[in-house]
Amino acid sequence: MDTKFDSYFVVKAKENGVNVIGLTRGKDTRFHHSEKLDEGEVMVVQFTEHTSAVKIRGKATLMTPFGTMETEED
Repeated sequence: MDTKFDSYFVVKAKENGVNVIGLTRGKDTRFHHSEKLDEGEVMVVQFTEHTSAVKIRGKATLMTPFGTMETEED
């Protein structure tokens, strides 16, 4: 296993329709994957050689190696 990209975090949806969007690495940052979570659903996310950033839309709790945080309301 390549430990260079073994950073994980957890997203727990606090409402229906939370979007988890993966963004690519490289010269141009682009969307490459999107998931929609319903309230209570949990997704374990990993940074990889293709995923350099993740965008979260909607009310969710994020649990990372750096601590737990909540998305802010509009």
